[in-house]
Amino acid sequence: MKKDKIILGIDPGTNIMGYGVIKKSNQKIDFLCLDVVLLSKIKSHQLKLKKIFETTNQIIDTYLPDEIAIEAPFYSKNAQSMLKLGRAQGAAIIASVVNHIPITEYAPKKIKMAITGRGQASKEQVAGMLVNMLKLQETPKYLDATDGLAVAVCHALQKNHLVSNSKTSWQQFIKDNPKRIQ
Repeated sequence: MKKDKIILGIDPGTNIMGYGVIKKSNQKIDFLCLDVVLLSKIKSHQLKLKKIFETTNQIIDTYLPDEIAIEAPFYSKNAQSMLKLGRAQGAAIIASVVNHIPITEYAPKKIKMAITGRGQASKEQVAGMLVNMLKLQETPKYLDATDGLAVAVCHALQKNHLVSNSKTSWQQFIKDNPKRIQ
């Protein structure tokens, strides 16, 4: 049985799609990449979805992930925005399905809780924790990239059963992984 797992995390969006790739080996998480796909210059919503699908396929071809994690759309008062976000998520999901890669959705609050211990954490707090946790050289220009990375790390932690909504498990994670926290 393969011990190492490559996990692709995706933060879908219609203007910016963030993604991050990690390698999980037992209890260790190694950073592989993070980036964004800038979509704001593409005027047609259908062409944005095509670009999301094609780019997700390219990332899959490059990193050969074993699993994909994606942020679920959050509730919005603007139904049109939520519909467009759901379509963007769907384009990325289809790429994983076409490539026969299992995909898991995570609510934004669950991702923030897994990374920072707080479901209401800001994008900056999530990025700061990931910079420390994964020893990144710098915080990227677009926090959508660290959001995508956060989805991947959240998935890795969930798979290890290291994170739940209780403070006890987060404290246990810190105790078990002192070198990963600064």
